[in-house]
Amino acid sequence: MTVDAAGAVEIRRALVRLRRTTGLPVAFGGLVEAGRPRMRISELSGTATTSLLALAVTSGNGLGGKTVALARPCAVADYSVSRQISHEYDAAVAAEGLRSVLAVPVVVRRRVRGVLYGALRDARPLGDRTMAAAVDAARDVEQALVVGDEARDVLAAARAEPPPGDTSGWEQVREAHAALRALAPRITDPALRTELLDACALLTPAPASPAGVALAPRELDVLACVAAGATNAVAAARLGVGAETVKAYLRSAMRKLGAGTRGEAVAAARRAGLLP
Repeated sequence: MTVDAAGAVEIRRALVRLRRTTGLPVAFGGLVEAGRPRMRISELSGTATTSLLALAVTSGNGLGGKTVALARPCAVADYSVSRQISHEYDAAVAAEGLRSVLAVPVVVRRRVRGVLYGALRDARPLGDRTMAAAVDAARDVEQALVVGDEARDVLAAARAEPPPGDTSGWEQVREAHAALRALAPRITDPALRTELLDACALLTPAPASPAGVALAPRELDVLACVAAGATNAVAAARLGVGAETVKAYLRSAMRKLGAGTRGEAVAAARRAGLLP
């Protein structure tokens, strides 16, 4: 799945949440186009027409363009007569019958990556609670995009060839493997998650695990962190679990591998082809 396709999935999910938490009957949104000062509306929820679909909104124009330019939420109580925005897109908005509209930006690393809109078909101010709920929906998209970006960065690093004569190659591979294992459970996109786990498999070229040695995914996640030099506390932070949970997984993995120490467990896992 491409970056844009994965982002569109997150926008779609956020629109469902936005409508549920705000009570607004209409929601729509899209991503900012790469290398261009505009966003394109690609996802609709609760609309009666397709007048807004594929609409390209230039930064600074209309409500959404103002949101992109300012990187902050904006709202109007009556779109067609508002003096707070320009009116390049009045026809598309009027065709859907929208009056009161809000727009919130999706901001990742100080760059607006998308916009979520919510709207009513009557003219009245939208309260602070409605705006706050819409902002929360945008934060969900931001977090998902950050995780996706991190995953793709690690995946690209894992696939990169080490420089000739680089003796640190295996340590880089092990760090990449640990990072991939830690990121995979946080990925909501099944295709990207599968791609990450496939990349993990490519980083463990040793023979297949012998009969009787099988680690649970979380046990392998913990061992991958340990193999990269992480303490229990660091492993817990990377995996989003408690330190005691990490200890429990580590003890279980050590028992299965017949190891008495963390180091022995890592060595046994490598011999079994479970770690690079």
